[in-house]
Amino acid sequence: MQNIILPWAAKNGITITEAQLNMLSLHQTCVLDANQHMNLTAITNPAEFATKHIIDSLSVLPYVGDAKSLADVGTGAGFPGLVLAIMQPDLQITLIDSLRKRVFFLQETIAKLGLANVTAIHTRAEDLARQGKTFDICTARAVAQMDKLAKWVLPLTARGGRFIAMKGPNVSDELAKAKPSLTKLGGVLKTVDVVEITPEIRHSIVVVRRN
Repeated sequence: MQNIILPWAAKNGITITEAQLNMLSLHQTCVLDANQHMNLTAITNPAEFATKHIIDSLSVLPYVGDAKSLADVGTGAGFPGLVLAIMQPDLQITLIDSLRKRVFFLQETIAKLGLANVTAIHTRAEDLARQGKTFDICTARAVAQMDKLAKWVLPLTARGGRFIAMKGPNVSDELAKAKPSLTKLGGVLKTVDVVEITPEIRHSIVVVRRN
């Protein structure tokens, strides 16, 4: 794993300690072990896993800034939220998933990792938003189209906060369709950056500010 992750991190100005690397490795082991009896990922090759899940999640780090709280909506096996929790111990992170057995897996994994800055809850973003809960940053990776995401996630994003969506390399059509929803909910598109994971793999990081 380190031969894959560390060169990418160094190239992108991200420092990973030995302890963090060990936790990232343990997270991977937990996911692949649990994946034998529940559906967490279709990617089971360790090298591919490190690239498409861990490095992919690490690419969000430069966008976190000095935020104090983050919600990862539809977190699945903990990407990017659990990776961010490992890398940012001062950031309070809430992992949100609507499937109870995935939340149980996440809770067990958090305990194994010994992380005090992250919790996993069984709920939906829209239900949590109705309770008045908001976060400085909300992330979503491979969850839904931007128009649906805006309706689910922006109400959960604090005013002045940011919604970060991880998307494929071309999101122009999706963003055009989502514009009415974004505008209605006070979302302002701040940036769309295409990030290189490998020379063959690129994705877009869409940052929306909530006014």
